[in-house]
Parts: sequence; structure tokens; C-alpha cells
Amino acid sequence: MKILVANLGSTSFKYRLFDMDGRRQLARGGIERIGSDQSHCVLETGDDRRETTRHVPDQAEAVRQCLAQLTDPESGCLKEAAEVSAIALKAVHGGRITGVQRVTPEVLAAMEEMVPVAPAHNPPYIAAMRLLGERLPEIPLVAAFETDFHRTIPDRNRYYAVPYPWAEDGLVRRWGFHGASHRYIATRAAELLGRDDLRVISCHLGGSSSLCAIRNGQSVATSMGFSAQGGLPQNNRAGDFDPFALPLIMQRTGKSLSEVLSDLASQSGLLGLSGVSGDIRDIAEAAEKGNQRARLALDVYTGSARQYLGAYLVELGGADAIVFTGGIGENRAAIRTAVCRDLEELGIVLDPELNQAAEGEAKISSRRSRVEIWVLPTNEELIVARLAARLLEG
Repeated sequence: MKILVANLGSTSFKYRLFDMDGRRQLARGGIERIGSDQSHCVLETGDDRRETTRHVPDQAEAVRQCLAQLTDPESGCLKEAAEVSAIALKAVHGGRITGVQRVTPEVLAAMEEMVPVAPAHNPPYIAAMRLLGERLPEIPLVAAFETDFHRTIPDRNRYYAVPYPWAEDGLVRRWGFHGASHRYIATRAAELLGRDDLRVISCHLGGSSSLCAIRNGQSVATSMGFSAQGGLPQNNRAGDFDPFALPLIMQRTGKSLSEVLSDLASQSGLLGLSGVSGDIRDIAEAAEKGNQRARLALDVYTGSARQYLGAYLVELGGADAIVFTGGIGENRAAIRTAVCRDLEELGIVLDPELNQAAEGEAKISSRRSRVEIWVLPTNEELIVARLAARLLEG
């Protein structure tokens, strides 16, 4: 069984092709600048990498060209497109629908209901799914919702202290996101440590960040909530925020509620605090040059991560492993140092040299540390492929 996993952006399409029978990746690639006359197309099969430039008008055509690349007699790894059993996609928020689903009108309708909650994520996926369904009806579409991994969170960690009907009728509860990444970390940590009964704190730190407390491979708490807006500060989203500030902001700025919400979702987070960028690399560079707002943004970001880390140590009664993943978690030694600072009495001790030298999968805890600390590159696409294959197998 071969599964094509698609990662969709508003103007980009990235993919990986997996052979689930042989448990290996056959190819990867992508197309950038979709909609322009100079769309950039890449295909990698083994050590062979090919790049071309052509016009790709939309996501459905991007998938068609991807399949053409994969079936090319010279560079492809498929004899025909019919070898693809399904196109699988991460889906962010379906509200009343979660889990792993074949894409149907009901699934798309559920995603549309949650567009106000996930305005940056749901619309491009809905549009692309519709296009793919219309133009490639012969290939099943599978949606793996990011909320699925967090279905095991107990009610005491899922419910907000709001009127109960809001949770039951309005679905206002802590859903959690980054499910594919946290599921991969749970799986890989169990493999590396040789145990299934682990207490793991997964720190997915990137342009979008969240922490997850995992016990015995299952999510029991996570920092994101009803929307991907909650939890840690994101690159341009505020994270945790007191809603009672909204009326005062509207009064003092003259902005409407929708305008203020837009600012919270696109002009806040690391970008809003630093005034420099939403990219942690730019912010770190500015902080090193003495920019105090950039330093504040870094401190607020790592401080928020530490607050959730502390809460999850209490929730789990300690930890067997703390894992850093995501673009920031995997590549920023200084952030890992700041998150783990002064935790020796809790048995959490980084090895500075191992931390600085970490590349790929790496254990970075000191020999004195009771808690193992790891850097593990995530593989969300592999998780989505596994979930899709499991669904197709019944």
C-alpha cells in the first residue's frame, strides 16, 4: 500500500510518498509559489534531486503534477498513479468530527463550522480537498485531524470553567493540536527508551508551539486549547490571553472585534512583542545586539514553555523524558537551555556540550540527570501515512 501525504499551504504543496508494506519513504518533494508563472517544483527519490519551474495554477494541479513526477519513466518511482491507495492530509480542526476520516461532504461541513476558530488553517485545506475530490475522484482522500491524539485527555484537563452548555453545545473545550507530532514523539521515545509505560513531556517548539504531557503513549494534557491561538506565544499569534482585555482595547484603538482578533492572530506573539520578526532567528540576533524588546520576546516565550513544563511535571508526577522537537526545538540550543534552566533539584540537567552539538536524534541530558532529555526531529507525515493506512485496512 502506497500513501501520498500532502502538506498544504496557501501557495505551497509539499508531499512524501510512503510504501507502507515496506515501511519506507519512496519520495518527497513539493511545489512553491502555486498560482504564479514561476512555480518551483522539486522531486527527491533516493539520492536523485530534480528541480523545475513551470506554471501551477492551484493545489489540485499541484497534485496532478506531483503524480506526473512520480510516474515519470526516468525519475519516478511509480509505474502508474493508480498505485497510490490514498492521498492523506493533516486536518486542523473539525470540531464535532475528529479522528481519521475519509473526506466527505459532512467532514468538509464540520471543518467549515470551525473556520472562525481556525481562520489561517481550515480555509486552504477545505478548498484544496474540494479541488482534489473534483479533479482526482479516483483516489480516496483521507483527513487525519490534529485533535485526534488528544481525545484521551481527561475531562478535568479538557473542560474550561465556563457555562456547561458552552462546552456541550458550543464545543468550547480544550481540543489540542500538533497531534501528529506529539504522537510521533510518544512512539519514538518508547522505541528509544525501550518502554511503553513512559511519562514524556513533548515540547513541539516552532513557528507554532505546544507542549503535551504523555503517559503510556497517550495525551493527558496539552497547552493549546479551543483553538491553535492558545498556549505558548506563537510566531505571530498571542497565545494565552485574558478576553476581558478586548473591550478596553476596542475602546482605546477604535477597532472592531474582528480587527482586534485579527491583530491577536497575525500581529501578536513573538512578532508583536519584539517588533522585529516572528522568526526566532531574527529575534535572537536582535537580542544579541542589545534589542530589549527582542530579549523580552525570548524571555516571555521560554517563560511560557517553563510554566507548562512545570505543570506537566506535576500532572505526570515527574517525567522519564523531556523531548524537544519542531524547528525551534530541534535547532535552537539556547532555547533548550533557557527552558531547562535551574531545574537540577527536579532531576533535569542538560549537558551543555551535548546540547550545543546536537544534530538529528540526540540525547542531551547530563549523566547526573534523572530525566532523559532528547532532541528528536518529528515526522508528522509518517504518522499521517500510518493512520491513513490503518483506516483503509478497515
